[in-house]
Amino acid sequence: MKTYMANPQTVERKWYIVDATGLTLGRLASKVASVLVGKHKPSYTPHVDTGDFVIVINCKDLVLTGKKLTDKYYRHHSGFPGGLKEVQYKHLMEKKPEFAFYQAVKGMMPKNALGRNMIKKLKVYADANHGHEAQKPEVLDLKEGDNK
Repeated sequence: MKTYMANPQTVERKWYIVDATGLTLGRLASKVASVLVGKHKPSYTPHVDTGDFVIVINCKDLVLTGKKLTDKYYRHHSGFPGGLKEVQYKHLMEKKPEFAFYQAVKGMMPKNALGRNMIKKLKVYADANHGHEAQKPEVLDLKEGDNK
């Protein structure tokens, strides 16, 4: 019996749409990252991008558990002395909820060139409007009780 190894020319990609209303940010981000990498497919190959496209809508309705809205900060540094910038997640979720979700998924992707190509298949929108009807996305149910 031979082991199947996928190559980029034979990978078939699907488009999925996920409604984030009422779901927890981190749990949804880990499931979306798994779909982007391609671990949900039997043809998963670690050195090939076998993942699918994912459209996430209604990011403004994501939930953070506990006191994360007030205690958690998004931090980045400009590279200059005293250049640490930090934004409370309460303000980040009000102004740019799609950025907060994108950063959560990006942190769960591989830290190499393959991961940088995989994250490009993620499309995130704060509300229900998206411009990907032509791709005919399938609804992907990632509720919190599932073990997918």
